[in-house]
Amino acid sequence: MPQRAYVIDEMISAKAIAARVEELAKEITQTFRGTDQLVVVGLLRGSFVFIADLVREIDLPVEVDFLEASSYGDAMESSREVRLIKDLSGEIQGRDVLVVEDIVDTGFTLHHVIHMLRARGPRRLETIALLDKPARREAEVKATWTGFEIPDEFVVGYGIDYAQRNRNLPFIGKVRFTEAE
Repeated sequence: MPQRAYVIDEMISAKAIAARVEELAKEITQTFRGTDQLVVVGLLRGSFVFIADLVREIDLPVEVDFLEASSYGDAMESSREVRLIKDLSGEIQGRDVLVVEDIVDTGFTLHHVIHMLRARGPRRLETIALLDKPARREAEVKATWTGFEIPDEFVVGYGIDYAQRNRNLPFIGKVRFTEAE
């Protein structure tokens, strides 16, 4: 099946993202002030750009770890079945943990990950999502911090992909499908 033709319209600029990441990092630094080492857990693959920028702005000692969970694969719609592809490398019991998600859409992935990580006994577990798409929510979950609330649009860029493409865009763009020629 040939890939559908599409164009990408800028929705959130790189400058707006950078400013919001700086604000969020200040809030996170204040919230976790006094921790000896914050474990920042990135949900792969979409969060990798966001987490890199975020941890550079957090003024605390941080450890970075990653989980890979998926309910999408290469599809545009959630399968509603969350699969754990890569688990954490380190332990989080008794530690302060910040889970970093690229986008909360249906909420299934973040809901699953929060419950899985809480069962491991962290001292504190908070969440941050770059994007929140509440119109699509099916699981009851809300990130502690949100970068931007967006309408029900399919987006790419700043680490977020469509069939593994467009992660390298410095902005968040809305995907608009066109008629193939």
